[in-house]
Amino acid sequence: MVARLSIWLAVALIVVLLWRSLFVVDQGTVALLTRFGQLQSAQYGPGAHLKSPFDSVRRFDTRMITHVFPGEGLLSQDQKALNVDFYVKWRLADARRYFEAAGGDEDAVAARLADSVRERLKSVVGAAPLSAIIGNAQLLSGAASLDALRSQAAALGVEFVDAQLQRIDLPDDVANTVYQRMQQNLVAQAQQLRDQGSAQADKIRDDAEHKRAQILADATREAQRIRGEADASAALAYARGYGTNAEFAAFYRSLEAYKHTLGRDGDILVLSPEGEFFKYLHSASGR
Repeated sequence: MVARLSIWLAVALIVVLLWRSLFVVDQGTVALLTRFGQLQSAQYGPGAHLKSPFDSVRRFDTRMITHVFPGEGLLSQDQKALNVDFYVKWRLADARRYFEAAGGDEDAVAARLADSVRERLKSVVGAAPLSAIIGNAQLLSGAASLDALRSQAAALGVEFVDAQLQRIDLPDDVANTVYQRMQQNLVAQAQQLRDQGSAQADKIRDDAEHKRAQILADATREAQRIRGEADASAALAYARGYGTNAEFAAFYRSLEAYKHTLGRDGDILVLSPEGEFFKYLHSASGR
């Protein structure tokens, strides 16, 4: 009975030791081992690993980490208050240094990085009036540049990825002034666009009128040319007709003159009935 109990105790001890000696690291994390509070040298990636039963496992996320810090109060050079929301992004680079610098505390690392960003924002905002800050969006964005924070992030065992402003809130009186200025700028831009549109419309109308006048001039010139050629052809035909039968030509011209002269309301002709004009009305031969 005692032997059987000893066997069961030995099996249970082996199972406990195996359970304490085997650990799994998930994808997207790394692990460090500590023994009685002392950090061991090895860093473990994803997979199953063995360790001493006396070691403890500390796991750290290697994915992108983002912390948002809302409502940071700042004062401009002219003592105008504004609230700034910003975020900080980083990822784990050196797990051992990360553990030694901040004990592997994600919030502590975020707070230290945010303090650095906050100090840079204060220095930039405090050195410029509020009007310059509002009119220059890059003024604050440059304060949180990556180059200025990489060295501090490396000392914490992380890779600094990004820091950006999310929102800038202004006091009511300042916001009203800013909105009025924006409205004035938009009205000025709208008036400028209207003036440009009117100038372009005038130019288009002038060009169209110039083209119209040119087309009419070309058409008139072409019509005169065609009319001249037609008159020349008609004159040539008349001349040929006169040469062939002068009497018929004279008769035809008299009929044309009668058609365009006689029978129109309101016209008064003072002519002698025995004149040359009426000779074909007296006789078909014109005599």
